[in-house]
Amino acid sequence: MANILLVANLNCDRIFNLNQTLKAGGRFHYQDGGHRLGGGGANTGIGLVWAGHQVSLVSQVGRDDVGDWLLAEASTQGINCSLIQRRAGNTCEMLLMMTPDGERTIIRPERPKFELPLPPNWQDVDALYINSSTEGAASWAKTAMSHCWVVAQLAKDQRARPCHVLIASLCDMQGRCSEDKWQFAKSIAGDGLKFFIVTDGENGATLYSASETLHVAVVPSTVVDTTGAGDAYAAGLIHGLVNHQSILDAMGEAAIWSGFAVASDSSIPGKALKQYLADKSV
Repeated sequence: MANILLVANLNCDRIFNLNQTLKAGGRFHYQDGGHRLGGGGANTGIGLVWAGHQVSLVSQVGRDDVGDWLLAEASTQGINCSLIQRRAGNTCEMLLMMTPDGERTIIRPERPKFELPLPPNWQDVDALYINSSTEGAASWAKTAMSHCWVVAQLAKDQRARPCHVLIASLCDMQGRCSEDKWQFAKSIAGDGLKFFIVTDGENGATLYSASETLHVAVVPSTVVDTTGAGDAYAAGLIHGLVNHQSILDAMGEAAIWSGFAVASDSSIPGKALKQYLADKSV
């Protein structure tokens, strides 16, 4: 069992199931899929809880009924929510436009500014995961790197993300990296970077390091909903790392977790992942 700290978002996802693929200027019918727990904090954290880890989430929600619901749902799933801050105002919903092929388009409002407090005692933490544009995240990461694993998702902008392992999807890289990918990653993550992982859906993931470039295949799955697949991948990777797996073995575990995620009609991991982890623990 590891102590894992997540700096990530906790969202209320509002689902719209569209009748066809989105096109500019088109008209679409939808079925209201209601709302569900989502965001990187839940999508990453729940699988790690199922794997037996102690997971704490650092995030921010509004002081309203939606914020209350999010805290109750995440806590029920076993995530420690004591570090989540409450702010004045409403908690905005994330709008997820789901198409018949399982792909999704996300529409969200600008997030209110969220600033991290002083960092915790890193001696008590085995892994820090950053998937948020929170103010102060880079400072937390720098202080954590000599004590625990630091894993981060590439930000939507060029902000620094000090870490040992940087994760990005190929879509995130479009138009941003014309030079050597390892050097690009180091410009974001710093000299402490050990591995840069670029995921590409059904084409698997590519590992870049100072010495080599390797490919890890995807685990074949029937795609139902791609929401949360990247979060599940990060969770599986962290699970492997804190269990002292090699980076390639950890990527293999991550591929299994994300395979279960895309086969589930939810943002958070599906029950098949929970059963997989329960079977492994026997």
